[in-house]
Amino acid sequence: MDGYDLIGDVHGCGRTLVRLLEKLGYREEAGVYRHPRRRVVFLGDLIDRGPRIRLAVSVAKRMVEAGEAHIVMGNHEYNALAYCHPSPPGSTQAWLRSHSPRNNRIIERTLAQYHQHPLEWERCLEWFLDMPLCLELDGMRVVHACWDEALIDAFLARCPDGRIDRDFLIESTQPGTFAQRVMDRLTRGTQMPLPPGVEIRSGDGFTRRAFRTHFWCREPATYGDVVFQPDNLPDGLEDRALSDAERDRLTWYPESSPPLFVGHYWCKGVPALPRANIACLDYSAVKYGRLVAYRWDGERQLDADRFVWVDVAREGIAD
Repeated sequence: MDGYDLIGDVHGCGRTLVRLLEKLGYREEAGVYRHPRRRVVFLGDLIDRGPRIRLAVSVAKRMVEAGEAHIVMGNHEYNALAYCHPSPPGSTQAWLRSHSPRNNRIIERTLAQYHQHPLEWERCLEWFLDMPLCLELDGMRVVHACWDEALIDAFLARCPDGRIDRDFLIESTQPGTFAQRVMDRLTRGTQMPLPPGVEIRSGDGFTRRAFRTHFWCREPATYGDVVFQPDNLPDGLEDRALSDAERDRLTWYPESSPPLFVGHYWCKGVPALPRANIACLDYSAVKYGRLVAYRWDGERQLDADRFVWVDVAREGIAD
């Protein structure tokens, strides 16, 4: 085998995924996309928002089950598991993830597209639970949002294959537990609360009181040093100094660590490397951005020329 093709957040852009696989040289054989010398690694977030969620899930699931691909769990697969799992007896709410207007809105397209296929959706949920949270393959690392080495080491000591079970899922919805810390950090990354009274009205219509931060600045001094999201911070906040308590919320991935691939962060524009051993592959496909892959052949220093992508056109929703 020559190497791996890592693919960022698909979010229901099923036709775009097929186009990207074909551009990468994969061909469908007996219902499975295959390459004679390469394997795919999906970075999670196959579901929600897009027009062809069932197609995206079916393509990826068949590849994984046939040994032609690997996958890690994204926060949207995790959210679906919690949303659809009843709370244990004695709980104050019916479901592990509340069916609030915001949560309903996030998953509504997924549930609508599986509405006439309930057994298929049940099988998808079983598959989501079987997805590992992180992978180390042949010298590279893969996680949906953030590789926190100390936390991952502790998690793998408890779950050696990197997979959670239903007890872990239930525990993860209880604030302050070890399972909650693991799921939040690995699938959502680190977030910094905004000062009191400050909000961000994001491009997807949500009001946020925190911003997403990255993990590759060794000695950050300001909010601007660590912000990593498409929405700008309110005026003046980029220069706001980080307090010691705020720095303690952050994590750092060393330059000497193995190449790391993440999704999650809704990047825009031409794919670029934030650092020589880190690649983010989420380029907002479902927002008419790009579905991006990186062709990794074992190199320790990543190369931006190895990005491959397809654009998602607005005309006719060509995904």
